[in-house]
Amino acid sequence: MTTRLFVKAALLAGAALTLLPQAALAQKVEGLALTPPMGWNSWNHYGCNIDEALIRQTADALVSSGLRDAGYVYVTLDDCWHGTRDEQGNIRPDPDRFPSGMAALGDYIHARGLKFGIYSDAGSMTCAGRPGSQGYEFQDARTWASWGVDYVKYDWCNTGEGADRRNPREAYATISRALAASGRPMVLSICEWGDNQPWLWGRASGHLWRTTGDITNCWDCVIGHGNWQSRGILPILDQQEAIRAHSGPDGWNDPDMMEVGNLPTLAENRSHFALWAMLSAPLILGTDVPAMRPEIAAILTNPRLLAIDQDADGIAAFRWIRTPEVEVWAKPLADGDWALAVLNRSGQPQAFAIDWSQQLQDGTNQRDGQLASTTWAIEDSWTGRAAGTTAQPLDLRLEPRDTAVFRLRQR
Repeated sequence: MTTRLFVKAALLAGAALTLLPQAALAQKVEGLALTPPMGWNSWNHYGCNIDEALIRQTADALVSSGLRDAGYVYVTLDDCWHGTRDEQGNIRPDPDRFPSGMAALGDYIHARGLKFGIYSDAGSMTCAGRPGSQGYEFQDARTWASWGVDYVKYDWCNTGEGADRRNPREAYATISRALAASGRPMVLSICEWGDNQPWLWGRASGHLWRTTGDITNCWDCVIGHGNWQSRGILPILDQQEAIRAHSGPDGWNDPDMMEVGNLPTLAENRSHFALWAMLSAPLILGTDVPAMRPEIAAILTNPRLLAIDQDADGIAAFRWIRTPEVEVWAKPLADGDWALAVLNRSGQPQAFAIDWSQQLQDGTNQRDGQLASTTWAIEDSWTGRAAGTTAQPLDLRLEPRDTAVFRLRQR
């Protein structure tokens, strides 16, 4: 009996869902995220201050800036779009902020060649106190489908305490089944902040899963908020290597939405984007797109870095070389090339040389490489210019908090 038939038979027989294997409980729609999803989310820059005019302006700006054509297609409303539930329990948008309704907004987004994303929560309320989806999963999924939703970010606030806390595997398997039953394919973004190691079980239910607490727009900080913390770029980066083997096509480690455009220096924005690309991370913008500076748009649309992130094999980078100030991250690519990111973690300029005699050792055995066994051509991924070959050491001068990115091609 297939998994789907087994689940259906168990439900018809009234069997307790807790007796079924977790993988059998989910009915994820496969194949929706064979490469890391790309798009925009409202939360990082706007928080609760969203309305339909802002969303429409952002959709238009994604098109006019070239971001849509570069691959940023999901336009996702985060928390605070909600109104109340009607007498039948159907969720409705805030009538003051979204007077035209969500179906009309979805039509507007789709008419521009973009995809529509929405936010909800596995608890009784969202993180901002709006109605959550607990107990309404199938009803909400049908409603989202009727609005033309393509992507669902599903949060983890207000899910109970202690012995009464929801089981995350059950909660995300439930919404996964609900989305599948809606009849409309929707990407599921699992957002339980990495508290329950979703990289070990999330693939059965969703297409990406958060690996950490919320990101914030600083380089190297951890900010306390009572019972939770937000983290800057480096603390989040440092949490990713140990779980890299769990990420790949149709199931991605998600180190959170990007702060590119919100960080104070151009070098920090460059590094943030380069490192997320090396991690094969979902590339979800979190900035003011209509007011985006040209130099930020140039970072986000760099075709060579986007190709590294969107590589078909989807293998996340690992630390190849590490010093207190400088790290070299290495990422094997589907065509046999390698991508290298040379990160200056410090606030001072750094001189650094790469000795190509060292072996590239991928700890997950996904790909190992002896660079000294052949000569590789080096391409600067930021500029596309040739940068010599591996016949000689590569001497670099790195600006504070900047990252050089290279692609090694066999000659």
